[in-house]
Formats: sequence, structure tokens, C-alpha cells
Amino acid sequence: MIKVVAGILFVSGMFLSACTEKPAPAAWKIAYNVWENTETDNYEVYIMNMDGSGKKNITNHPDVAWVYYAWKDKLYFVSDRDTCHRCYFLYEMDSEGNGVRKVTSLPVEDSWMGSRLDGKEMVITGRIGDELRYQLFLIDVQTGDFQQLTHDTTALHRDPVFTPDGRQIAFVYKANRRNRNTPEELWIMEADAKNPRQLTHYPAADTSAEWYAYHAGPPRWHPGEGYFSYQSKQKGKYSLFAVTPDGKQHLQLTDQTQNEGRHDWSPDGKWLAVELFDDAQTTFNIYLMNWQTRELKRLTDSAKYEQAPVFVE
Repeated sequence: MIKVVAGILFVSGMFLSACTEKPAPAAWKIAYNVWENTETDNYEVYIMNMDGSGKKNITNHPDVAWVYYAWKDKLYFVSDRDTCHRCYFLYEMDSEGNGVRKVTSLPVEDSWMGSRLDGKEMVITGRIGDELRYQLFLIDVQTGDFQQLTHDTTALHRDPVFTPDGRQIAFVYKANRRNRNTPEELWIMEADAKNPRQLTHYPAADTSAEWYAYHAGPPRWHPGEGYFSYQSKQKGKYSLFAVTPDGKQHLQLTDQTQNEGRHDWSPDGKWLAVELFDDAQTTFNIYLMNWQTRELKRLTDSAKYEQAPVFVE
């Protein structure tokens, strides 16, 4: 469980800046997103082994495709392949890129997602027309049927994730999505959308983050340690932070020289896959960290943007 000293625990001294060549186990693979062609705005989904070997493009399609979630050997990604540019629907495929299918007729936003009930039901950020945007929906993965959870047309809801018992949903929220003066925060509510409450409070004195920067990025559940991790730009750089579901305990998890961004935890909680990038955001690469030893290894090294890793069986 989490132990907090004076409200925040800093572990930057344990975060090693030097890379290690120690091998990672082969229990999972890592899917990630690559900006394949900047001129045509083509994003592809790649997969690789946990030691960085075996990199493979598994979408091979001239669309904008972003993978945001995996359940066992199934990958879920948003794509504009069947509609207008950057107008997204949700798709499923296996870890080799086979069996691609459209999950639902509901248009979706560019957002992370989660599932419960052994992967049978997902929570996603969707839209209905141009007026009802950035709302949360429950999706039946097999039928594509959906149920709308939130109904505030001015608010932003995105990047939802279930607690392990499936009873609560954490998400990024802002009451007025067009208000640049109010940062997004992490909130949590019951799975039926009742009892919403705020989890994070961005430091009021910190003015280092641009209005569009992540103040509270997509939450990811850490198996076994009882918290949601998220990225946040504070004191001029992005680091990973954590908050417990009751909002009582807050931690800074990392303080690397580079910026730390979108990330995922291995199902056993022993490995952290994370994108690291420079201040100008010109270079993004995927790294793997042994969470016990804090040993860090760079897995990608091309000049392309390589982002948002996801563990998959």
C-alpha cells in the first residue's frame, strides 16, 4: 500500500537516468503508436517484445490509428479509416493486427478507455453529433450497444478507466471544455455516474503549464499498489504522479531529466512502459522500467514519434 510523507512522496532518487541492458520477461508485448508519415498525417500501431526486439507495424493503413487499451490479446484503437479525417470510431484487433472489426456505431473521441466484466463491457469517450461531445458511454463489446453515462453538453469527460472491481470510473474532467483558464482534473464516480467527486487539485501557484498541456493526464491503474497514476506538467516539466481512489493520498512517482508522459503498467504491476520526450516535444521514445529496481531501458530509437505504450498478451 502507499506510504505518504507530508502528503507527497518523492522517489526521484530511485528513478535511474542511465539505461540498463538487463532483459525483460517475455510475458507480454508492448503496442504503441507511431507517426509514420507527417505529410499525410498517417499514424500506425506497432508492436514489439518487452526487450525492444521484433518491432512490427500491425495496422498498415493510411489512416490516423491510435491504440489506447488492451484486454488480454485484444487491442482497441480509434481510427478514421471509414470516415472523415480525424473523425474516429472504435476498432478491435488481435496482437498481430488480425481480425480488425468496428466495435460500435457510436463515434468516439481521441481518448483512452477501460473495461470490466472480463472485457465484455468498456467505458469510452464518445460523441453524438457536434453538440454532444466528450461524454462517457458504456459499450457492449460484442453487440456495440451503448449507454450514455454523462449528459453535460459544455463539460469535457475523457480517458476513463474502471477501478479493479468495476464499481467506479476515474476520468479527466473539466466543467467547461472551452475555458482555457481552468485546468482539467481527475475525477471519480460510481459506474452508474452517481456521486462524482474531484481527486486532484493542480497547484494554483504553478503557472508553468500552457493551457493546452496535461494538468492531469490519462489515469492508469497500478495493480497491487492501490492508486491511479497520471502525467502532469508541474514546475516546467512533465512527471508521473499518483492519487488514491479516495483522493486522500497524493504522490510524485518520477522525476526524470526528460519529460514523462503517457504510460501503462504491466498486468502484474512490475513494469512501467512510458513515453519520454524532450521539452520541445520533437522526439518521443518508449522506455521500460523495472518498477522494483527503477532500472530503465530505452526500447525505441527511430526519428519518428513513438508514443503511448500499452501492454498486451
